[in-house]
Amino acid sequence: MNEGPRTAIVTGAGKRVGAVLAAALVEDGWTVVAHVHHADDSVPEGAVKVVAALADLACAHTIFEAARELPPVRLLINNAARFAHDALGDFNPDELDAHVAVNVRAPILLTEAFARQHRAGDDGIVINLLDSKLIAPNPDFLSYTLSKQALAGFTELAARALAPKGIRVNGIAPALMLRSTGQSAENFAIMHARNPLRRGVEPQDVVAAVRYFAQAWAVTGEVLVIDGGQRFDPPSRDVQFLEE
Repeated sequence: MNEGPRTAIVTGAGKRVGAVLAAALVEDGWTVVAHVHHADDSVPEGAVKVVAALADLACAHTIFEAARELPPVRLLINNAARFAHDALGDFNPDELDAHVAVNVRAPILLTEAFARQHRAGDDGIVINLLDSKLIAPNPDFLSYTLSKQALAGFTELAARALAPKGIRVNGIAPALMLRSTGQSAENFAIMHARNPLRRGVEPQDVVAAVRYFAQAWAVTGEVLVIDGGQRFDPPSRDVQFLEE
């Protein structure tokens, strides 16, 4: 496998786990294109910032244009996601459209752009950030969950379609890592380690998974669940709505 200079693209790299991933890849020697939504968003030191709205049909062109003069893009991490609440009885069709645009359509457009620029003989990898609630779903966050289920389906379809090109497509499905919008600090403190291992999932666990997939040249179409065994005792609702 060609292991010369290489570029990684990380969407949603201005905050939360995306920023941690971008910083870790810079540390590992990658040239990193860090996508953000707003021009005033910061990115990890050493990364190349690109601003794009993932709901825009031109988002993939904008992001890959930022990498045009950089080493070949060998890694794409579709990390950015919309996460807003709706549920049956409170379903918002506009929210479904918005979630699909950011959480499904944008990763598809970016994956297509990745495949178009891929060089024969290089190892290429796409990693989609999913959610462990797909393994044991609950009815909260209906549009978000449906969009992540669609992205999980796309992960396998893309892995099948792109394997002949030498491109691997995998997913990482972490449980609760960081406090969510609307979640109280008290609820997060209680629920973070609500799993059989009694260990809260941390962003560095996702970094470790990315590093594994980056070197696992014979692995494609897989989803790695990082949940401390939470799926063995799944909650009936999203954790932020549970009592102690």
